[in-house]
Amino acid sequence: MSPSAVLRGLGEQVSAHQRRIRLIAGACYLVVLAVATAVMGIPLSRTTVFAWTLAALAIYCIGRGWRLLGQAFLDWVPFCAVMVLYDFSRGAADRLGQPVHVGWPAAVDRWMFGVVPSVWLQHRFYVPGVAHWYDVAASLVYFSFFFTVPLTMAVLWLRSRPLWRRFTANVVAVSFASLATYLAFPEAPPWYAAHREVIGPISRISSLGWTDIGLRATGDVIEHGQAIANDVAAMPSVHIAYSMIVALFLARRMPGRLRALPMVYPAAMGLALVYTGEHYVVDLIAGVLYVVVIDLAVALVMDRAAARARSRPPDIAPAAGRTPHRRERPVSPETARPIGPAESEA
Repeated sequence: MSPSAVLRGLGEQVSAHQRRIRLIAGACYLVVLAVATAVMGIPLSRTTVFAWTLAALAIYCIGRGWRLLGQAFLDWVPFCAVMVLYDFSRGAADRLGQPVHVGWPAAVDRWMFGVVPSVWLQHRFYVPGVAHWYDVAASLVYFSFFFTVPLTMAVLWLRSRPLWRRFTANVVAVSFASLATYLAFPEAPPWYAAHREVIGPISRISSLGWTDIGLRATGDVIEHGQAIANDVAAMPSVHIAYSMIVALFLARRMPGRLRALPMVYPAAMGLALVYTGEHYVVDLIAGVLYVVVIDLAVALVMDRAAARARSRPPDIAPAAGRTPHRRERPVSPETARPIGPAESEA
């Protein structure tokens, strides 16, 4: 057997061994995730979700080289750090002493629809203590917010890093533009206004459906998180903004007749947000406008940067310690020296 055949056989054995390790690690990952979900509820904090996502990507990188694993951490860790900083700043935004806007958004919704949509919907569909199928659906759609962005990012990172960078830039830009708005214009959501009798009575029911499907621990985690979160960060709605970013990226990569299909997700998210008392319709409109403007701005900046990179001449400066290559001068037929036999054979 030739040496190349031996090396090829060894390579196949190593590859098969690495695939087995990847499969075993993936199975262990799913078991641990299932147990953690059953005991502590579905992971909802940003740091936890991204930690699980990075762990899944690390398992994917097994057998594909250390360089890919290092690239995953170099790409994801800075993004996670930026988003944790956003979460921390968002939570502190309600302690700056700015006046909270409670009646203004309700007045805008009432001006647009004649009623406050959250009040209208709950008076007709919500029954205290009873979780209907649409309450379960509303809870599922509402909390898909915690997973759609990292899952979409993971798929894009595996398929196209340029698309991953553009998607990530949109998420970061929308997040910090929203944070600036929270700092300058803290606005109370409908359930907050109802507690202060600015609008009709409604309840905060975004976690109602979890108990009905047997995930009480998840509902408890959600309610605890809502209790310590910023209660006056309703304008714009980041839930609708993130769902819109995901929908736009999907729509642009689908056939023409199916491009409207991803928009069902932000539409369902908007309905869930209004019904559960988390946002006014005016908050949703603001979130969509933020996404449209920032998406255009990010596309413009990144496309211009790519165009400049393509048009930039190659760097011909010699590296340190190296002598520049001499450029060959054109030789005219009159000054050309005939090539001898030895030179021609060489």
